[in-house]
Amino acid sequence: MPRLNPIDTATADPEAKTLLESVQKKMGMTPNMLRTMANAPAVLEAYLGFSAALQGGVLPPKLREQIALTVSELNRCQYCLSAHTALGKMAGLCDEEIADSRRGVSPDRKTEAVLHFARKVVTERGWVGDDDVAALRAAGTTDAEMAEIVAVVSFNIFTNYFDHVARPEVDFPEVAAPSDKPACACG
Repeated sequence: MPRLNPIDTATADPEAKTLLESVQKKMGMTPNMLRTMANAPAVLEAYLGFSAALQGGVLPPKLREQIALTVSELNRCQYCLSAHTALGKMAGLCDEEIADSRRGVSPDRKTEAVLHFARKVVTERGWVGDDDVAALRAAGTTDAEMAEIVAVVSFNIFTNYFDHVARPEVDFPEVAAPSDKPACACG
């Protein structure tokens, strides 16, 4: 059950309404997570701005979705796993690539290095080692790509944590949540 109520576009305050209408126009739907973010228009605006900036970056959509799946799996976020499974398919990922991405693996050497690095960024809270950076470079990753990997990881941590707090109703085809235990003893 949602902890924060999603905002109905029809009754939203003017700022939230404008943002929600732009989401509807762009996506053809207004996901519950974004409707919930609209409780604080600044949060939704930050989400939309961060998303738009990353879409204009050097990482291709398919790889951004693979990173999102890796991060969402680690953070046990069923809403985001469901959303990024659907978005990943739209970006060209097949079912096997989606399953691999959730595990942080890929048959492609560079993609595997990126997903391994993304996992390290999450599990080590950004405190990656020189060897982690060297492995990413050895796989052919540029500084621009490395910077964007960190940004994509951070963006997905934001949405994962927002989901954990707000608990919006999943409005994408649901996928199974991770069955492993949380990474920390607190949860």
